[in-house]
Amino acid sequence: MAGTLSSSTLHCQTCLVFTSQNPLRTLNSSFLINIEKRALIRCSTKKKIGFVDQILDYIEGGPKLRKWYGAPELLPKDGPIVEDQEEEDYPDEVRDAVLVTDGDSEIGQMMILSLIIKRTRVKALVKDKRSANEAFGTYVESISGDTSNKVFVKKALRGVRAIICPNEGFLSSIESFKGVEHIVLLSQLFVYRASSGIQAIMKNNQRKLAEKDESVLMASGIPYTIVRAGMLQKTPGGTQGFSFEEGCSASGSLSMEDAASVCVEALEVVPQARFTFEVVNGGEKVSDWKECLTRLIGKTEQ
Repeated sequence: MAGTLSSSTLHCQTCLVFTSQNPLRTLNSSFLINIEKRALIRCSTKKKIGFVDQILDYIEGGPKLRKWYGAPELLPKDGPIVEDQEEEDYPDEVRDAVLVTDGDSEIGQMMILSLIIKRTRVKALVKDKRSANEAFGTYVESISGDTSNKVFVKKALRGVRAIICPNEGFLSSIESFKGVEHIVLLSQLFVYRASSGIQAIMKNNQRKLAEKDESVLMASGIPYTIVRAGMLQKTPGGTQGFSFEEGCSASGSLSMEDAASVCVEALEVVPQARFTFEVVNGGEKVSDWKECLTRLIGKTEQ
């Protein structure tokens, strides 16, 4: 990313999200995306065609990245969305997908786009399936439904090897994670607990959800990583270093873009059982996230 993340980062001047009215809009913040190439590329939509334009082309169902990823032709946007088939109609699948919960959220979309660029098979829980299909096409399997329904959850988890949770509330609503090999949870529990006055009242429900999620995760028996981040800020990622000191998340802050990147990187380092660490923006430069996270795991096991 760029200096503070690693040397294999694509630093885009824009990032993309969708709404029901307009599938694409441009955010003012920059967005850090990991790619396999060992080079730093800076792109802007104001310049001639570059990688960002290719991303736009792919999001809109264009041919450039479709050919690169080897994906099938996209369905016509105006065509009807076929309702999901019954679960028994699906054949057994290899567990190679990553499920992103709360895929409609801003940080969830950052995680989804990072995973796509890594050529990861992505499934996403969303509220508006039609908008998600229009925005991401065949590159993301968008799922919408009631997470308290066992049949729906079993179907959502089919073929999933790992789950990444950008917000609290999902894990505590699920009874079984059968087949899942790794769960990454972005938690702001320490931020909520450190709040006082009116902020403490406003964050009370989120604090309770975060506590439930962490409790469910700890009792699940599944290898997990809890990323306890500081207060999330809508600031450009990749401009600062990091701090992993104990207690830093209660008083520090972290760029939302950096938080998304850290969680995606954490998917690649699966602990034997449990791994929890705190992270905020600070002075430590990270060029190799696998080495950094492995070192942090070693510290927690001492």
